[in-house]
Amino acid sequence: MKTLPKNFIFGGATAAYQAEGATKTDGKGPVAWDKYLEDNYWYTAEPASDFYHKYPVDLQLAEEFGVNGIRISIAWSRIFPTGYGEVNAKGVEYYHNLFNECHKRHVEPFVTLHHFDTPEALHSKGDFLNRENIDHFVDYAEFCFKEFTQVKYWTTFNEIGPIGDGQYLVGKFPPGIKYDLAKVFQSHHNMMVAHARAVKLYKEADYSGEIGVVHALPTKYPLDPENPEDVRAAELEDIIHNKFILDATYLGEYSEKTMDGVNHILAVNGGQLDLRDEDFEALKAAKDMNDFLGINYYMSDWMKAFEGETEITHNSKGDKGGSKYQIKGVGQREFDVDVPRTDWDWMIYPQGLYDQIMRVKKDYPNYKKIYITENGLGYKDDFVDGTVYDDARIDYVKQHLEAISDAIRDGAVVEGYFIWSLMDVFSWSNGYEKRYGLFYVDFETQERYPKKSAYWYKELAATQEIK
Repeated sequence: MKTLPKNFIFGGATAAYQAEGATKTDGKGPVAWDKYLEDNYWYTAEPASDFYHKYPVDLQLAEEFGVNGIRISIAWSRIFPTGYGEVNAKGVEYYHNLFNECHKRHVEPFVTLHHFDTPEALHSKGDFLNRENIDHFVDYAEFCFKEFTQVKYWTTFNEIGPIGDGQYLVGKFPPGIKYDLAKVFQSHHNMMVAHARAVKLYKEADYSGEIGVVHALPTKYPLDPENPEDVRAAELEDIIHNKFILDATYLGEYSEKTMDGVNHILAVNGGQLDLRDEDFEALKAAKDMNDFLGINYYMSDWMKAFEGETEITHNSKGDKGGSKYQIKGVGQREFDVDVPRTDWDWMIYPQGLYDQIMRVKKDYPNYKKIYITENGLGYKDDFVDGTVYDDARIDYVKQHLEAISDAIRDGAVVEGYFIWSLMDVFSWSNGYEKRYGLFYVDFETQERYPKKSAYWYKELAATQEIK
């Protein structure tokens, strides 16, 4: 039987926009998602899980079920309704109350400043493609660092990679632009500069807590490891989603191999980047200051060579086999491989998490420690007899925890795991049908019901034994 270390965090993850609801309550400013969901999808973020009002219930459940850490994000537009300027006192009060309740319930808050929800007033002016918004983010971060002294673990951004991917490649996030690789890389770069500046500010102010960043790191494999063209496709896909942002985080620059790949992708697809000397000064200043790296891991991908036109079909409704992903000059994802996959065509491959952790350890030895900040199985829960018998979710989490245990055995420093998600939340471009939570939420009544996985997780947290 595999085990996890004592003092390991057994956490649950949430995000403000996916959980809080109350999108117009107590002075909260709009975000781009508000209108984008109304215009493009079949649901909105109301009421979500009503965490805005129900957080005492959720934190009590966390305490009862052995969850001793929670990922929470601050909704930037609850603090600054237009992204900067006048502070919304009711928003500040809400987060003080929330963080105090966390400590009352002995659940350590790991707080993210930006989880996909730039205020609309800034998003409409280019989001992080607009360099002015880097300054606004750093100012917002500084306010939060000073104000919320209860918080000891800060994350600047959640998933810089999927933000650029969703906004400018797949087009499933606002503003819904597709196939613009230059915007993808520029968004990655500018957000990493914002991260670096916020980290430097935090460390130089000598706050007593820790600060890091959360990256989604889907592992990329060549369909045929003996085929150099498939190997190249996997490398290029990895640069888009992983290596570019990891280099910025821990090297403070982009390696020659990374930039060769970026330049190839842009030569084929068009566009150019604005990379400035002062950007790299900021990145290099912060590269050794990150106290931790959060890794969000759900899936791996298998890539084969491809020279045709770019075409991406997003499977938003869980219609298995409905996905298509091919980028000109990069490669094509192959879904028909001997690996289980979800209804949303996410390939279930725990070895990919092990490989990604060990890749960070090997390629970026100045990392200090890792938390697995998101991992879990989203599917169409069957609510029966007041619960969900989610054995598939238990099996998924168990296999990934075993991969983490193996990585720790092999020398990686991993100090916690946050299941996505603590309770059911709404899932961005996938709606309410895709559920991940330990606790089933009846979105009509907002009642919570522990799933079978919640009881399994409680025993895991109590024993550190993966069984």
